[in-house]
Amino acid sequence: MPATLPAPAVPRLAALAVVVHDGALLLVRRRNEPDAGLWGFPGGHVDLGETVFAAAARELAEETSVIAAPEAWLDNLDVIVRDADGGVRFHFLLVAVACRYVAGAPAPADDVAEAAWTPLDAVLARALPLSADVDRVLRRALDR
Repeated sequence: MPATLPAPAVPRLAALAVVVHDGALLLVRRRNEPDAGLWGFPGGHVDLGETVFAAAARELAEETSVIAAPEAWLDNLDVIVRDADGGVRFHFLLVAVACRYVAGAPAPADDVAEAAWTPLDAVLARALPLSADVDRVLRRALDR
């Protein structure tokens, strides 16, 4: 049984790197909660004094070894996960950032079990187990 985590005192700010390259989207399969086992965007916490764009690029490199240049805000996502009693287990405000691929091949690291370029049509069809809103955010990235 997973250890009980203390309830968060405030929402946590996190950045997501949305990288589209050669007809594919860079996705990672999460090792830890929330969303353990699901595919989603690379990303993580924004450090104190760090911009969301800088955090997106840093987390992308830390989790996948891929280098990309942040270019534009795409969307904000609220992730609130409650326990059986209605208490808040996780509360994140995720900021999705469109990033232009620069270099590197996906290699999982940090809290990532797998990292891979995934064909856009497979993501849009939700052909694999995805975190919420991945397909919707991808559509925003493709429309910009």
